[in-house]
Amino acid sequence: MPPIPGADLIEVFSSLQGEGDLVGRRQVFMRFSGCNLACAYCDTNFLSSPVCHIEEKPGSGELVTVDNPVALDCICGLLQRWITEFPGAHHSISITGGEPLLHAEVLAQWLPQLQHYLPISLETNGTLPSALRSLVHHVDYVAMDIKLPSVAGIETDWQCHAEFLAVAVRTRCSVKLVVDEHTRDDELKKAAKLVNDISPSTPIILQPVTRNDRVGVSVPRLLAMQTLVTAVHAETLVIPQTHIFMGVM
Repeated sequence: MPPIPGADLIEVFSSLQGEGDLVGRRQVFMRFSGCNLACAYCDTNFLSSPVCHIEEKPGSGELVTVDNPVALDCICGLLQRWITEFPGAHHSISITGGEPLLHAEVLAQWLPQLQHYLPISLETNGTLPSALRSLVHHVDYVAMDIKLPSVAGIETDWQCHAEFLAVAVRTRCSVKLVVDEHTRDDELKKAAKLVNDISPSTPIILQPVTRNDRVGVSVPRLLAMQTLVTAVHAETLVIPQTHIFMGVM
């Protein structure tokens, strides 16, 4: 049997989930390198590096470096130690990026092992439905984006997002729309209809952009957007990036 491949990781750390419908939950974050999109508002370093930064004690912020690609045994040993020393502290593992589904072949072998320790939450831009199809049975939560062109600065592949969501709803799923003052109403309506047509119970989360550690959208505009979206899709929330305000990783 061939050996399990290592993963090209940027960082592994313990923190509070600051976005989406798992906000406030403590997770083990595993950030994979690379992304297939270039969104205008992206604030994440996803470039590949020769080393991965791993937190030794969860929540300490004290990092050590491990050469990439990181071996699965290294991560499993870390998880076992954290679960033993800090029982019940963590809700799940956040598989994030970049775009982690670019590493679907590695994840196909990693996720069944990681799932023995904690539930798996996948954070994704929602553009690689074939990759998700091969992995969704090993994922407990999917937090997917629908990229709005007026905000992301890129063209939106609506059909691709629809195909992705149709797979994602096989498990617990939420859809995030990053919004700013210039978000177009027609795009919001189109995204809301897309979600509602496939899964009326799936929450849509309007996430205002963060600028200079502050919410970058006025309250009246956020309320207007929430009113517009809920007219199409009732299950809609407004949740900012809370981890930025708390100053956590």
